[in-house]
Amino acid sequence: MSVKTDEAIDRNGDQLCLLTVHAHPDDEASKGSATVARYRSMGVHTVLVCCTGGEAGDILNPSVDTEEVRANLAQVRAAELAAAATAIGYETVYLLGYHDSGMPDTPVNARPDNFANAPLDEAVERLVRIIRTERPQVIVTYADDQEFYPHPDHIRVHEISQPAFEAAGDPRRYPEAGDPWQPAKMYYTGFSKRRIEAMHNEFIRLGEESPYAQWFERGFPERDHRFTTFVDVGEWLHHRRAGLLAHRTQVDPEGHWMRLPDDTLRRIFPYDEYVLAESRVAPIPEGETEDDLFIGVVGSHP
Repeated sequence: MSVKTDEAIDRNGDQLCLLTVHAHPDDEASKGSATVARYRSMGVHTVLVCCTGGEAGDILNPSVDTEEVRANLAQVRAAELAAAATAIGYETVYLLGYHDSGMPDTPVNARPDNFANAPLDEAVERLVRIIRTERPQVIVTYADDQEFYPHPDHIRVHEISQPAFEAAGDPRRYPEAGDPWQPAKMYYTGFSKRRIEAMHNEFIRLGEESPYAQWFERGFPERDHRFTTFVDVGEWLHHRRAGLLAHRTQVDPEGHWMRLPDDTLRRIFPYDEYVLAESRVAPIPEGETEDDLFIGVVGSHP
């Protein structure tokens, strides 16, 4: 999309808006953040919905693993989220208001205020209300195939996004949640095997241990045939790095996940990849892929 800041409008003259739905603080940085930075630079309104506070997460950076941080993890992660959102380029951030569900075999998973335990209709209505308020043409959320990392909150993100996309434009559904608004497209974010192999092979080429070797040992799924859309984000990778580093409890700046510099990533795989899951505009021609989330949405208006 070569849209300029003062042209970020759809065919009806509405401001272009990209809304992403994520499970925990740090997910918004690791999944599609460079895409958000790209569209924000073009004048698109960017909105983040974070469904939980990440309170059940581990502290993965030894340099900040202190008693004080552990005692105030909810507040710390909220501050990290705010800093990351700014670094990435989110203009508006919503907290859906649920507690982190933890993994199925953990004690915290039984809490009634967990996202995964919340009444589905309640959570869908909260998301519908945000969609109708922000009026996005494009929504990015999680896929229906979460078997590689089956976190209950990631699964729940998918479970609320699909019905919310369908209900947001229906005046009969959730009439107290605002005026109807039908998004044009919904995408699933994800990592292609092609991306993971490119990074793994680069570590091997450099003679270093690859953190992705364990992904292949665990059976990283072959689902590249599902990806429909590859957005070139090479110029905006520094926003992703800044967003990740803002999550100091979750990201060790000296860890192997951060070792490949942006120039290298730009050379080996400069894309964020997506699956077009729902569309109210023209479909992608069979055998082709997209390079823009707003294809079919952008156009001139009177």
